[in-house]
Amino acid sequence: MKLWAVPDVAGRKVLITGAARGIGAALARQLHAHGASVALLGIEPELLAEVAADCGDAPWRYCDVGDHAQVERVVETLVAELGGLDVVVANAGVARQLALLGGDPTVMEQMLAVNVLGVYYTLRAAGPYISHPRGYALVVSSLAASVNLPLAGAYSASKAAAETLGHTLRHELRHTGAKVGVGYFAELDTEMTSRGFGTAAAHAILGRSTVSGVAPLAPAIDGIERAIARRRRQVVSPWWVAAVLPFRAVAQCLVDFTLRRGVAEALEIARAEDAPFTTDQPVRKRRMERPA
Repeated sequence: MKLWAVPDVAGRKVLITGAARGIGAALARQLHAHGASVALLGIEPELLAEVAADCGDAPWRYCDVGDHAQVERVVETLVAELGGLDVVVANAGVARQLALLGGDPTVMEQMLAVNVLGVYYTLRAAGPYISHPRGYALVVSSLAASVNLPLAGAYSASKAAAETLGHTLRHELRHTGAKVGVGYFAELDTEMTSRGFGTAAAHAILGRSTVSGVAPLAPAIDGIERAIARRRRQVVSPWWVAAVLPFRAVAQCLVDFTLRRGVAEALEIARAEDAPFTTDQPVRKRRMERPA
């Protein structure tokens, strides 16, 4: 057995958002198996209950991270049930294709509500509890924060904002001894990837594939576990993402050249296509009304 593959997370108290499926669910199960205590938030109660049962009947709550009051209330409740908090993983996220010109602006609004405000609300609520020398926050961003694709402008913008929140919080928590990490992942084998790239518009650009190919989920979960155990500044998966990040401008030029064909057709398809969110979203009250 390779010792580096078994980080010491035993005894850590970890709060995970977006824990019903994908990264969140897999991480919760693995951390529990390695001795951590987990608490779970999400918007799919039946799936959350299943994950919680696999994690020794871990505490869980329905929570729309785009709702500030809900997040404050639920985080306080779950931290009390855990008996404290060492780690928060701001993982909840959603994606949906959007043509920036002519697309539905509510898609952008929903994406920002979850991927930006949801991260902020989570960090704001959990931050006081992790402000100690063993504390750690991990913001799950994306390679999309650095390399931007057509029809993914809303998602890329939201993940770039989440990345910024993570970097800023690192400065603001340093005096407490707590640390902050940011996760950058390419197309992992999750429903977010399969649903996000499984549209007619995406197929017009990429065919029936993704940009870099679907990567297995397990190495990403191992990487997050090591990041939590060692309170790392950054975690990536697949491994090559680490090589791309310092050369964002070069990578963007390569993507621009590679994906130059099919975009016009894809935009027309996207404006008419009823593509789903990667996770069905609750109805949210709009924060701003447009003028008549």
